[in-house]
Formats: sequence, C-alpha cells, structure tokens
Amino acid sequence: MAFTPWTLVVDAGIVSGLLLLGKLARAKLPFLQRLFIPPSLLAGFAGLIFGPGLLGWLPLSDQMGSYAGILIALVFSCLPLTSSRRQAGGGKVGRMWAYSQAGMLLQWGLGGLLGCFVLARIWPVDGAIGLSMPAGFCGGHGTAAALGDAFGKYGLEDIRTLAMTAATVGIIASVVIGMALIRRGAEKGQTAYLGRFEDLPPELRSGVLPKERRFSMGVATFSAISLDSMTFNFGMIALITLLGYGLSKGIEALWPALMLPVFSCAFLAGIAVRAVLRKTRTDDYLSKPIIGHLSGAFTDYLVAFGVASIKLEIVVQYIVPLTLLLAVGLVATLLYVFLLGRRFHRTAWFEKSIFTWGWFTGTMAMGIALLRITDPESRSGCLDDYAYAYLYIAPVEIALVTFAPVLFVQGFGGWFSVVCAAAGAAILVLSRRKRWI
Repeated sequence: MAFTPWTLVVDAGIVSGLLLLGKLARAKLPFLQRLFIPPSLLAGFAGLIFGPGLLGWLPLSDQMGSYAGILIALVFSCLPLTSSRRQAGGGKVGRMWAYSQAGMLLQWGLGGLLGCFVLARIWPVDGAIGLSMPAGFCGGHGTAAALGDAFGKYGLEDIRTLAMTAATVGIIASVVIGMALIRRGAEKGQTAYLGRFEDLPPELRSGVLPKERRFSMGVATFSAISLDSMTFNFGMIALITLLGYGLSKGIEALWPALMLPVFSCAFLAGIAVRAVLRKTRTDDYLSKPIIGHLSGAFTDYLVAFGVASIKLEIVVQYIVPLTLLLAVGLVATLLYVFLLGRRFHRTAWFEKSIFTWGWFTGTMAMGIALLRITDPESRSGCLDDYAYAYLYIAPVEIALVTFAPVLFVQGFGGWFSVVCAAAGAAILVLSRRKRWI
C-alpha cells in the first residue's frame, strides 16, 4: 500500500471511530466499568482484531507502528509546558519518592538482568527483550512506544511489539489483580477508608460527566480574529516537536553511535522554549489546561494505534520468554509494592500501595482508579505526595528510556541493569538511614 496523506486520514478516521465505539461501550456496559478498561485500549483491541493484524476487515495501513513515535514526541513536547516549579519537602514526600524511585529502578534492573543473563542464554533472543517488561509495566504504552522507537533506530524493531504487549498485559493485570487485592485487604482489615464500586460517582464508573460536574477545558488568550488560542497552543507543541526532531537528527549526524530518540530531544527543546517564554514574559499566553487536554488526546491515540499495530506473529515467536519475563515481573512487583509499602508508609499504607501497584503495572489512570475505590474521599493524601515526588522521578524515567537503547546496543546492557539495581538498592539503604523505612 502506497502511503499518502489520505492514508493518514483514513487511519485516523478509523481509529477515531473505534475510540468513539470504545467510549460508548465503557459508558453502557457495567462489566467494562468494573474493569476500568479505558476506551483507548478497547479501540486498540478492536483495531488489532479487525485490522490487518488478524481478520483484515478494517483497511488500516502498515504505517500504524510509526505513528506511536510521533505521538510520544508530541506528548513529551507538552510536559515542559505544563510543569510547575514546586518545591517538594517533608518526610511523607521523601518516603513516597524513595518508595517509587527505588521500585522503578529495581524493575528496570530486574528486566535487564533477566534479559541479558537468563533469557538470552536460553533462547536465541536479544538481551534487550528484558526491557520490554519495565517499559510496558511502569511506563505504560507511552514509554513502550518511546523505547520501541529508540530501539527501532538500531534495527531492533521487535522490541516495540514486545513492549506494547507488555503494556497491554500490565493494564489488564493491574485491574484484575488489583481488584482481588482490594477484596482481600478489606477482608483482613488492611484498608482504612474502603468504599464500594457501587458508591463511586457515576462519572468514574462510566466516564461520562453529568452537566453539573462539567468544566471548562481552558482559557482563551487571543482573539479569534487574529489567531485562535487552540492554534497557538497546538502550534507551540508542534514547533517544539520539530525542534526535537531537528536536534535528534543533528546529534545522529555528529555522533552516529548516540542517536537520541526524538521524544527525549523534544523534551529538551520544550525546556529551552519554556525558558525563553519565561524570560520574555510570554508564557502567560500558554494555556496549561488546553495543552494538558491535547497531551491526553495524543495519549489516547497513542494507546489505540500502539495496541492495534502489535504484530501477533512476533508475540507468538517470543511467547515463551515473554511469558516468563512478564510473570516474574508481576510477581516481583507485587512483592515489592506491598511488602515495602507496609514499611514505608506510616498511614494508609494499603491505599498508597494499591495506587503504586496500578501505576507500576498499568498506567497512572489505573492507579488512581484503584485508589478511588479504597480512598473515595482522598483522605490518604496519596496523590498530593506523589505529585511532588514525581518532579524528581520524571527526569530519571526519561534518562532510562533515552540511554538504555544506546547502552544495550553498545554491549553495556548488563552493566546498565546492574547499575539500575544497585541504584534502587542504594535508595532503600538511604531510606533506612533516614528512617523513612
């Protein structure tokens, strides 16, 4: 199939229709509401089943996999424009940072070590397969797309499908296992503010806001007679993405062995653009809510296209090592989250642990959904602590995804994994000394 601009329109139109059908299904079918399955994931499954990957009923193009790299670059372009300059402090935030950061590093270290020293020695696979687990679990479909795009530059195209598969398995596991853990926690008296699914607000169950709960999506800063405010905000995102693409290509031309992915360069370009806007006192014309909603839209399409573009033949080819990797990852994450969660958090340890379980295996949205069941009135302060802690976690996560492909391709994958595991362990030792544990 020859790719033309109209091919993109057809792909976007089909996936948009699937997103709308997924939203309708989530709003009307109670069993989907209980599982908190996002419409974007439903759309991705539909595209995978009815698209060229299986039945071939939908005329989706073979370029769907390339859209994920563009969409994740757009998402990372939004991040510097929506961040706030806040200072974190206090023992609660420190404990949340140490608990989350150590868990993330240990998950990356475990995946890398399994890939390099177990899976690659039993099966004819590249050791980088191990990174599909932490990228898909802790990072979700966005990080899976970013990692797959980065490895794709080095010819390891299979990593994208494996990481997307891991992200999809992670979302399902986060909800299914998470709901079972909540029921068990309630029976054993471990929950502090447990609510019932039936008591959740209708908008959380169906995802549809009633009229009295609807809100404005942003503030206009320009008169439409000159330049529409949406054009300005989207144009700023597109410009940053272009700068990131140019920076990536420039680095690739100067240092071919480095080849930083576009999303990392877009993030750096966004920081530079934000600094210029602040210096010139023009950042007030940006609308953080609008940019946040645009980022959310990019993410929805990213998940849908990412799942729909999974190559089932690759999944089947790697099914045994991939199953072992994901099974070990789920068990290790479960043990870490709940055994250390009880020791880190002085109050509402179960609520904060179930939130972290949802995040470490699925997405932030999954973590929040599980938290709202156990803490419907947000009395634990979990999200407040996390919001401050993530200011310090985000740069580490970006660095992991940026430099892991480079180091693995250069033959330093084992050392990368050891350093990740050692750094996670060092944070736990620091936490012990600071009496956070």
